Amino acid sequence: MRLEKLAKIEERYGELEKLLADAQVISDKSRYQKLAKEYADITPIVRALEEYKSCRHQVDELNKLLLEKHDAEFAAMAKAELQELEQRQQLLTSQLNELLNPASAEDDRNLIMEIRAGTGGEEAGLFAGDLFRMYTKYAESKGWKVELMSEASSETGGFKEVIFSISGKKAAKHLKWESGAHRVQRVPTTEAAGRIHTSAATVAVLFEPQEVEINIEPKDLKIDVYRSSGPGGQSVNTTDSAIRITHIPTGMVVTCQDERSQLKNKMKALRVLRARLLDKMKQDEFNKTSRDRKQKIGSGDRSEKIRTYNFPDRRITDHRIGFTTHKLANVMDGELDELLDALNKAGREGALA
Repeated sequence: MRLEKLAKIEERYGELEKLLADAQVISDKSRYQKLAKEYADITPIVRALEEYKSCRHQVDELNKLLLEKHDAEFAAMAKAELQELEQRQQLLTSQLNELLNPASAEDDRNLIMEIRAGTGGEEAGLFAGDLFRMYTKYAESKGWKVELMSEASSETGGFKEVIFSISGKKAAKHLKWESGAHRVQRVPTTEAAGRIHTSAATVAVLFEPQEVEINIEPKDLKIDVYRSSGPGGQSVNTTDSAIRITHIPTGMVVTCQDERSQLKNKMKALRVLRARLLDKMKQDEFNKTSRDRKQKIGSGDRSEKIRTYNFPDRRITDHRIGFTTHKLANVMDGELDELLDALNKAGREGALA
């Protein structure tokens, strides 16, 4: 247990209590919400630490008491109480260790995944569709819920872009390392000469935030409505139900047109926007503290090639950890456990950032 870190958290807790009672802070809605979120996050740690300290004090007092002479009945009662306190102390130590590990807290977060076709034209769009089906089948095998948020289909049945959410126990734990460039080597169905082409698609894995984590001011949004359209530009809806939201401070643009309801499209678009803003905030913080980010393995930069899917050799290689399997067909059918377990193991050992 990291006592120095716990002491700093306890000190920060006291600072936050004073700040949240400050009139100037209360009048600044954005700052107040941010500090209130931090206060709520560390409160369980401080409460557990207070109980741990009380328990440890009682253990010390009983040990001192047992050094003195007492009748057999009193000594037996004291020893029984001491045993219970020591067991409670061990449980609190484990609880504090878990609370100090932010990764475990994120394991059950809902995810928003974005897949975009990269280099390779129509073949890249088909590969983006293959990745979407792969993740969908994997999620279904785990009993997780998949919800389509937005899609832009390609002419040949793939995707220029597809955005979807995945919710379920430990979904984030298994899929959090999937961000990056995925490269495919295969013979396209349109290639008469049988030549192998290389195409790519990028995957972004975003944690879906709670509203309190990301405060979006209405004045910072530009919302446009328009008529939904399908491949080739043909109208697929007779009402202006499609939504385009522009976040003015960052320039981020999110569109959603899959639902017939304008309100449903707006709510989905806002969910995607919040996830992107949370991701940007994390990336900005990470960049400030890691100047050598590009030199680190698995930095999460989505321009990095993280994996190659070689169809002629039926081989998949994850370049970050040197993992290779020849079960390509199984993996594309959603059997990802072996690969994702290897990534999680590398993450626990510090080989992934």
